[in-house]
Amino acid sequence: MHYEGNMIRPPSEAYSILLQATVGCSHNKCTFCGAYKGERFKIKSDDIILEDIAFAAKHCKNQDRLFICDGDALIIPQKRLVMILKEIQKQLPWVKRVGIYANTKGIKMKTDAELKELHDLGLGIAYMGLETGDDVTLKNIRKGATADTMIKMGKKIRAAGVKLSITVLLGIAGPERSQIHARATGDVLTAIDPEYVGALSLMLIPGTPMYEDYASGKFTLIDPIDMLKEIRTIIEHTTLTDGLFHANHASNYLPIRAKFPEDKEKTLALIDQALAGKVALKPEFLRAL
Repeated sequence: MHYEGNMIRPPSEAYSILLQATVGCSHNKCTFCGAYKGERFKIKSDDIILEDIAFAAKHCKNQDRLFICDGDALIIPQKRLVMILKEIQKQLPWVKRVGIYANTKGIKMKTDAELKELHDLGLGIAYMGLETGDDVTLKNIRKGATADTMIKMGKKIRAAGVKLSITVLLGIAGPERSQIHARATGDVLTAIDPEYVGALSLMLIPGTPMYEDYASGKFTLIDPIDMLKEIRTIIEHTTLTDGLFHANHASNYLPIRAKFPEDKEKTLALIDQALAGKVALKPEFLRAL
């Protein structure tokens, strides 16, 4: 397989075939993210992509999921993305689901009919970084979208039949807007009603604008207890019709995996126990990206 730069994939795609169709991220301006710094975004050539699909056809017969990398491969022009999905169906008929990262710009560029076409060709899940539902924080972190845009684009891709997994970031708003961020994030999640929500705890990465703000005293990282309070508020304000809310990433202090709506109250009770010191938190040295 031909891989370039930093390969990033969701934790749930750990055992998937990784097909790199793009390099980097077309936005690449988020202040907290250091994944693609220094990398210029590009779409790889069809020849390379087809070579990699052919390689997977010979060597990846035990993997029934495929993830199209990198940062926002949904931005690939429709005709080329259709070609890629058709080749996956043709050469990898055992693949049951194709996943992709999607940002609001990529979703907006596709019509409803185009998204439906992608779903019919095997695109089963899209991963979107919401980070926060607070417009002030979205602007501060240079996310490039408002909460209203996040809601509209999230609903749009779900309406095409593509399952949606949304990531939110604990601590991203700092102490001043912590609870504002938490409530607004719960409200946006409720409005979109995705199948999956993943909460990660912010870890500052040297070389990013947010790390520089932290080093200069312009940004303050909240402590583990305030992160617990944030996730409690997010969950309290989140209503999902039939979704999985998890915070079991290596960055989190308290592993959570809850089926909504039935596990919501039980999860709030677990967080309350942790806040009362009755449930131990993950020690700092065990946390990682």
